[in-house]
Amino acid sequence: MSSSPGRSSASASRRGDRPRFVAAMENVLDVYQARYDAKHPLIGMDEAARQLLSDVFDPLPLAPGRARRVDDKYARHGTCSLFMFYNPLDGWRRVGCRDSRTGCDWAEEVRCLLDVDYPEAELVTLVCDNLNTHNIANLYKAFDAETAGRLRRRLRVVQTPVNGSWLNVAEMELSVLSRQCLGKRRFETKTEMETALGAWAAARNAAKAGTRWQFTTADARVKLKALYPIPDIER
Repeated sequence: MSSSPGRSSASASRRGDRPRFVAAMENVLDVYQARYDAKHPLIGMDEAARQLLSDVFDPLPLAPGRARRVDDKYARHGTCSLFMFYNPLDGWRRVGCRDSRTGCDWAEEVRCLLDVDYPEAELVTLVCDNLNTHNIANLYKAFDAETAGRLRRRLRVVQTPVNGSWLNVAEMELSVLSRQCLGKRRFETKTEMETALGAWAAARNAAKAGTRWQFTTADARVKLKALYPIPDIER
């Protein structure tokens, strides 16, 4: 499962920021090719927002010869922020559900990742998008210095380039979540959504549904050679 790099290629070229883009891209691609184990796991992280909605009119139930019908009118009850943490090699994921997407929310989710999900890991490599909330500094904003420092020493943050979210393996898992779990379903409360997210993640974890990332730095230098300011030496 992979995402097309074409959209990022065009954006990088227009910005005239190709050196920075390819440097960050190759850094992420090299990370995906490295070796990992239980003490040094690779985790992808991505975010999404989902509205809490309820039906204004009760849906018409399924009947012989007639599908279940849902009225297009709904009532809004706020928004939940979803934090996807995904280990593509082990086929593990967890989806955090919070009221906001601030730097402190990110820090709280990272602490859960390190202290609850992977308490025995010595160093977690976390691939995430290039957002200002995805910053080690937010650990010090959310926690005391001792806690922040302890978490920082066990975390390696690798950010995708701007307009390069296709490089984030967790983005693909968010897409699977949308198709398999969320879809057009309406959740009136945060609790209802958390229950559905937990059941989906448990089923996927039991199946150890993972991802094999096959696009390498060598591939990028051939397929995305137009992005490189100076062409690679032909061999």
